[in-house]
Amino acid sequence: MPKRTYPFSETFSLQCKMHIGQKEMNQGVFGNKYRQEVYEKTKNLLFNGTKAIMGKIWKADDSRSHTGDQSPSPAAALLRGQTLIGQDGTLKRNSAVPNAVASGVPACSVCLNPASVKESCAQCERATCRGCSRTCSSCTSVCCSVCTVTDYSDRYDRVLCCDCTA
Repeated sequence: MPKRTYPFSETFSLQCKMHIGQKEMNQGVFGNKYRQEVYEKTKNLLFNGTKAIMGKIWKADDSRSHTGDQSPSPAAALLRGQTLIGQDGTLKRNSAVPNAVASGVPACSVCLNPASVKESCAQCERATCRGCSRTCSSCTSVCCSVCTVTDYSDRYDRVLCCDCTA
């Protein structure tokens, strides 16, 4: 009895088992859906954290107004400077100093010069030297050169902080 002929053409590709994981699904078919879920989750964390902090501030301000105490509430300090989103969705203060040198001397966050640090930025609260700090033309707050924008639209150049540009 003769051999059977090969029923497939020469260009037929073999089928192989492939592992398709979450990464491949996110990049392929369900990519837009996954990105939308991540976006919604991040947005909800931000809004819930802000609502929690604002609720604390308003409660603290109401209790201070009834007692006649006019000192700033401790929760109001979270509205200034850099904050982080915690695992539970609340806003937390950034306590880590990002520009600390191994010797313990604070360095300028812009030029990284450890010897000439004089003040901190009003926006991001990082240490800056005098050469890297700018004074806002509108609110006169001292900010680092990263947190300022130079406006060239007028006759003279104006330096504006992030709060005053909006």
